[in-house]
Amino acid sequence: MTTRTAKILQAGLIAGTLDILSAFIYYYIKSGKTNFLVIFKFIASGIFGKAAGEGGTDMILAGFILHYAIAFSFTVFFFWLYPKVHVMSKNRIVTAIVYGLFVWFVMNLIVVPLSNTVHRPFNVANAIINMCILIICIGLPLSFIANVYFKKAKIGNEMVDS
Repeated sequence: MTTRTAKILQAGLIAGTLDILSAFIYYYIKSGKTNFLVIFKFIASGIFGKAAGEGGTDMILAGFILHYAIAFSFTVFFFWLYPKVHVMSKNRIVTAIVYGLFVWFVMNLIVVPLSNTVHRPFNVANAIINMCILIICIGLPLSFIANVYFKKAKIGNEMVDS
């Protein structure tokens, strides 16, 4: 496994875990309930529709896998994009904000509408909260991890070139 692949796996695992933990916390704050596994069933409903809510461990596992697949997809895209868009390395915070918003827009304007999940009416307050969650849980870790990785890679290349 290459160093880059290992770093992408690490970053995806961190971002995916922070994101799902924030979903658990948000769910608890909104509902007062602690049956967090229903969140994975909701995620699975994107593919399986209403059957996911009635399913058991298989749907929880499907939601878990789907959640991390999405997180890793956004991570791979970020690591692909980062060295190509040089402005991303100029300010990690701005990069985190822009990428978190990008993730929100992709998920809410493309992925969710095309999925089989129950569609809820748009709520500005929820949208802002979810944007902030994605900025903090996905944008920030990816921005900081990629910045460190690519700085080390650049230094390594300069040492090899000289």
